[in-house]
Order: sequence, then C-alpha cells, then structure tokens
Amino acid sequence: MPSFTQSLGELSPTLHGVVISSSLLTGATTALMGGILADRYGRPRLIATGAVACGLGMAIECAAPHLAVFLAGRLLKGAGDGLFLSTVYVQVSEMSPSRYRGVLTSFPQFMIVVGVVTGFFVCYGTALLPATSASWRLPLGLGAVLALVFAALLRVVPPSPRWLLARGRPADARAVADRLGLGAEERDELLARHGADAALAGHQTLARDLAQMLGEFATALSAPYRARTLFGCFLMAFQQFSGIDGVLYYAPLLFRQAGLASTQAAFLASGVSSLVILAVTVPATLLADRWGRRTSALVGGTSITVLMLLMGTLYAADGVHADSGAGRWVVIVSIYVFAMVFNGTWAIGFRAFLVESLPRKTRSSASSLAQSSNWVCPRKWPVVRSKCVCSEADEGGHSLRISWWP
Repeated sequence: MPSFTQSLGELSPTLHGVVISSSLLTGATTALMGGILADRYGRPRLIATGAVACGLGMAIECAAPHLAVFLAGRLLKGAGDGLFLSTVYVQVSEMSPSRYRGVLTSFPQFMIVVGVVTGFFVCYGTALLPATSASWRLPLGLGAVLALVFAALLRVVPPSPRWLLARGRPADARAVADRLGLGAEERDELLARHGADAALAGHQTLARDLAQMLGEFATALSAPYRARTLFGCFLMAFQQFSGIDGVLYYAPLLFRQAGLASTQAAFLASGVSSLVILAVTVPATLLADRWGRRTSALVGGTSITVLMLLMGTLYAADGVHADSGAGRWVVIVSIYVFAMVFNGTWAIGFRAFLVESLPRKTRSSASSLAQSSNWVCPRKWPVVRSKCVCSEADEGGHSLRISWWP
C-alpha cells in the first residue's frame, strides 16, 4: 500500500523480499522444537503459546514506528507460526475418529483459506481509507486480536488421548476418547497400548527433553523410519517450491503488472481469487478420502507445472503488457487456476498424507523436521523486473526507442 511506504520508507524488491521472508528464519527454528515441546507440555498448550507469540508479533508490526521494529515483529510472529502450524495437524489427526480423519485433517487448510479470503478483503477495505497509516496497520491489528482470541479458545480443547496415555493418564484418555466419539473398537485398541505408552511418562527437565529431541530426530532419520521421514520432508519442501506463496503474497503485484493499475483493484482481484480458492477447498476437503493422496499429488503437480511454465514463458517472451494484448489475461486466468488447483490438491493432500504416513513413534519429531523443511524453502523472494522504455533523439534528429530491464 502507498501508505506503508510513506510510513516506513520505500522498499527495493530485495528488501521487500527480506521483510516478507524474515519470519521464515525464526519459524524454521521453532518448528524443529515444536514436536518435543508438544510432547512435554501438550499440543493445545503449545498451539496456544504459538498463537500468543504470533499475536504479539503482529501487534508490534501494527504499532511499528520504523522498519527495524516492524522486522522485530515479523521475527516474533514467525516464531509463533513455527510452534503451532505443524502441531495443529498432529493434534487434529490424533483427536479424529479414523472414519473422519481424512476430512478433519484437511479442515485446517480450509480455515487457512478462510483467513486468506478475510485478509484480502480487509486490505481491500482499508486501502480505501484516506492516506493514513491505518490502511496497513488495521489488518495487522485485526490479525493480532484474532490470534489472541484463538489462543484463549484453546483452553477448552483437551489433550489428545494418545498424549494422555503417553503421560500415564489412562483414565483421562478414556474420558476424552468418549467425548470425541471414538468407536468402541478404536477406543479399546488405543487404550490397549497404555502399557507401551506409559513408559514414556515421567517428569524430566527441559534440558533432558532437548537431549531427547535430538535423539528422536536421530531415530526419525535412522532405519526403518528414515525413508518415511525424508519423504515427508521432500513433500513439504516441494509444496513450497511449487510457488504458491509467490502467487498468494505477490498476487496484488502480479495483477497490477497485468493491467490492474490501482491498489484497490489489485486487492479486489486477489480477494476474488481467494474466494475461488475457498470454493474449491470445500469439496476438496469433503472428498479428501475419496480423491486419494496419490491421484491428488499427480494431478496437482502436473497442472501447476503447466501453469507455471505458461506464465513464465509469457513473461520471458515479453508477452505480458499492462495496456494491451491477450498475454495479461492469460496470466490473470492462470493465477486463478493455479491457486484453485494447488489448494484443491497439494495443500490438502500433502499435509494429510504426512501425518497419516508417519509411525506413532516418530510422528512428532518427523513432523517437526518436515515442517521445518517447509519453512526453510525459499518461497517469498520476489523477482520484480519492470521494463523501462524511453525515447530520445540522436544527433541527426531521428527518434530512438530504447528498452531495457533494470
């Protein structure tokens, strides 16, 4: 938004990428520790801690008087994101009856899309405000409030039965299993593992837990678990290498380059794209189990590859002009289709498959490694290149048209 640069200064394309990507540094670090901390303190408690950190980080961004403070808020927000994102999926998976696990494990992704829709339209609305920093501060303030409300609501979420068993609390585990509606056979099978899981119970210092974390990482990367752990890291890394965050984070910029000149028009177009994503995510979530993880991966991967090649070829061939030609419309439609395909396939299927495919022994540690690989992938670095054209006259009075890419 113009008001952002007026408040914190003009950002070069590289600095723009640094600002956006700054949260990845702390997120990748805390994501590594999320598994062992969740095992020690409980998943709802860790999710709430991450949400509080995220909310405080956005509050600092909202109130930032200059760019350094804004970056500090980004770093704190990233730390919170890294703590709770992977933990949410494990918590949902462990609390879900087996017959609904595919749909329920996919539901967090649906709620992420709801957040994306809300964010774009909130920004569209605040961009209409007069030239004031409230245009960009209000969305961040709203995000901070929502994060803190989310943390407060987690007080009513019980620990999963599996975690309670691991902490030597079988009676509580049975009560929670009954509340969750687990079938009798599934509940009895779960409780029958109490003897093995109770061995994990006990009180340890945090230092010992950290040492245990390193040991669990070593276990996850050793036979016979290594293949599934590395495959999970591979999936989560390439989920980001697909380019989806580039499309989501820079959609307003891409739309402006394709001819939607105003900030409001670009945000509106981005909001419409997020509504399309939401419309696709609903049936994709409900059909997650019928669709199948393999089919989802192959169809999604093939489609997004074709779309990226199409958009990249058009830009490389100078076929996208803001004021004329069909190239800009091809890019705009491709952005919509790309977002639809990704969120209907890879966004849902990969995370669900990750949790489902990991053995119980390495689920927390391997999920942390996979989430960290997702965070460390370079996914938000913009390559913004604008073609400059000017006309000059040579010594003979002939007009020269000069074009270059700075």
